[in-house]
Amino acid sequence: MNSSMHALALTQLALDDNKVTPGILGFIVFIVLALACWWLFKNMNRQFHKVDFEEAPDPKATVPAPSSPPASSSGPAASSAPAAEEKRQKKA
Repeated sequence: MNSSMHALALTQLALDDNKVTPGILGFIVFIVLALACWWLFKNMNRQFHKVDFEEAPDPKATVPAPSSPPASSSGPAASSAPAAEEKRQKKA
């Protein structure tokens, strides 16, 4: 009777050839990768906080405001004329 129980226990402990699991090695590799990613993110965050960067304003984007509005502006055609004149002056 003892040998039949022993044989039954061995058959229950036997691995199924059709079932593949990562096992303890897969778990250890996963933990190592997780810790490496955590350390890399922490280090990257520290490096980003060391950077002191202020972007200089774009000189092309700042256009000086006109000191006074045009005296006679009668519609869209009149307001586009100074802009066209400005473009001609910049090209020259």
